[in-house]
Parts: sequence; C-alpha cells; structure tokens
Amino acid sequence: MKKLLEICLGVATGVGGFLEMGSLSTAVQGGAAFRFQLGWPILVGTLCLVFLTEMAGRFAAVSGHTIADGIRDRFGVKFFLLPLIAVVVVNALVLSAEIGGVSVALEMATGLKHAWWAFPVALLAWFVLWRSTFGVIEKGASLLGLVTLSFVAAAIVLKPDWQQVARGLVPSMPHHDPANYWFTVVSILGASITPSLYLFYSSGAVEDHWDRGYLGANRAIAGLGMAFGGGISLAVLIAAAVVFPAHGITRVDDYRQLPLTLVAVFGFWGFVLFVASLAFACFGATLEIALEQAYFIAQGFGWNWGKNRKPREEPGFSLVYTCALAISAVPIAAGVDPLKLTVFSMALSAISLPLTVVPFLVLMNDESYMGRHGNGAFSNVVVTAIVALSFVLAIVSLPLQIAGGT
Repeated sequence: MKKLLEICLGVATGVGGFLEMGSLSTAVQGGAAFRFQLGWPILVGTLCLVFLTEMAGRFAAVSGHTIADGIRDRFGVKFFLLPLIAVVVVNALVLSAEIGGVSVALEMATGLKHAWWAFPVALLAWFVLWRSTFGVIEKGASLLGLVTLSFVAAAIVLKPDWQQVARGLVPSMPHHDPANYWFTVVSILGASITPSLYLFYSSGAVEDHWDRGYLGANRAIAGLGMAFGGGISLAVLIAAAVVFPAHGITRVDDYRQLPLTLVAVFGFWGFVLFVASLAFACFGATLEIALEQAYFIAQGFGWNWGKNRKPREEPGFSLVYTCALAISAVPIAAGVDPLKLTVFSMALSAISLPLTVVPFLVLMNDESYMGRHGNGAFSNVVVTAIVALSFVLAIVSLPLQIAGGT
C-alpha cells in the first residue's frame, strides 16, 4: 500500500512538475506558427525523457550513485569538467528563464513590471530551499503545479480536429518558414529533454534512499508521470493551434500574448488560471533547477549534499544554490525578455545533451555499477537514437537560432 501511494504521488508529481516556462512557451509558439504540425517533437521528447528518467532512477536504485557522481567516479574529474561547465551554463540560463516566468505571472497579476519581481522571487525561492526538506520541495511545488491541467480542459473544450492532431504526431516537412519550423522543433525537444530533468530525478532517488525494491515503482513513476506531463504540453500546443490563428496571430513574440490560450476559452477565470499555472509551474521549476545546480556541482566535487540535511552540515551545497539564484535573477532584473531568453536557453539545452547522455549510456552498461540490471538491447538502441538525435540538435541549433529564432 505504501509503494502504491508513492507511485500515485510520484505520477502526480511528474504531471504537475512537467510544464514550466520552456515547455509552455515553445509549445505555444509551435502551435501558433504551425498549428498541429509540431505535435511530433513533443511526442519524441516525452518518449526520450521517459527512457532517460527510468534509467536515471534505475541507476540510482541499483548503484547508489547519482549520474553526476557516477560520471566523476567512472571517467575522472578532468572529464567531468566538460559536462559540468555545460550543465552549469545551461542551468543558469534556464533558471533565469523560470525566475522570469514567475516574474511575468506577478506582473500580469499586479501590473508591476516583471523586472522588479526578479530578486523577490529569487529570495523567496532561496528561503524555501533553506528551510524545507527535499520531499516538501519536490512534491509540494509539483502538486501545486497540477493547476496546469487547465490546459487539458481548454484543449478539450476547444474541440480541435483530432484527425489533424493525430497527423501532427507523425514527423513531416514544413509547409512554410522552414528555418523557424526546425528551430522550433529544436526548442521543443530541448525543453522536453533538458538534462536537469533526469539529473534531478537521479538525485531525488538517492535522497529518498531508493534501492532495488523501487525498480517497479521507478518504471511506473517515470513512464506514467512523464507521459501524462507530455500530454499537458501537447494540450498547450493544441489550445494555441486553435486560438492564436483564429485571432490572426501566427508568431508569439511577446509574453503578454500567452494568456490568450486560456482566456479565449474561460474568459476572466482563464486569465486567473493562466497566471496561477505560470506562477506555480515556474516557481516549482525554479526550486528544482537551483537544487540541481547545487546537486551537480556538489556531487561532482565530492562535497556533502542533500536537502534533508541542515545548511551548516553542507555549506558548499547551500552556497551553490544561493549564488545560482542570485546570479540568475540578474538578467531578468536587467530587463531581458523572459520569452526570448527561454527559447534561446531551450536550444542551448539541446546542445548540452550529448555531454551527459553519452557517459550516462556507458554507465548503464557497466556491470560494476549495474550488475544484472544494466540496459538491455532495446534500451541501448533507444538511448543510442537519443544520443544521435542530440548530436544532430547540437549541430543545427545555433545556425537555426540565427536563421529562424525569434
């Protein structure tokens, strides 16, 4: 019964914690510009994330290591510096975008410019991290994020052409604006399989003291939670695909346009739901990414770490998330557009994928870590495909940012 409760809570956490500034803004832009045609990168990204999170949980449960710890232990500190730099830079940009998301929600609610909210949001996030345990942060913030299910309701109420939606789940060539089409594909995939998601998952499994007895629960949580979460992202794209073209909007380049996805369906309460969804989802992501920044650095250098310890027992770990929040608040406070920053950081996230996925694949096939629980042939094929996809993304992201980015 306890395991069943943990699975249900884990699935709910996955659903509530999946949607954030990156997946929301890229799905809206994809739906507005290309209608239902970009459902397939959400599907591919979600499938990739299901496999990666399942493997991250399995690796932690069997080996007792996090991914960061495993990479450092298996390949050495010098090799670890490369993924460390990439992950830290990408996390800093994504964290800034999430702080921007909360700030934008507060601007919509109060009328006070989002730049003024950046440091108060960062300070509140720091206070929650300083005072709370891992369980409160992970489950509490994500369960509040279940308000994002309002996008699913909107997608159903709008009664889209479900045959077109289904056709959009199959990869196809763009009918117009190919540079922007492929850049949006890259951004959606980058938002779906950003490294912080599966790195944080492995850290959480170690924090919760998972062992081999959790392998079944891990499969259920990773599979159902991420699949349902991906469904919410698809619902955002569907709602945007119906609403924005109907209002003559085919390019979303201002965050003030975003609430239209729900306002067009639910009126004033749609605006309230959007603000709540954006605030809760992005604040939860702010907490998790700041934590992941601290996890990755502390684990890589062998420091004490863990949110279930007091800050004085892990000063380096606490210092990292403190500095991460302060630094990432600066661009938003300086007036950087959160929407443009989000889309750019999602493309950069795609570039960093190979640096963590490739060594992770090696770890999953190392018997000294995994014993008989290593990857089978099917898992290896899937992850190899993910690695190939991430290399392609790395090659095309920057040129597409120049040619098609907004």
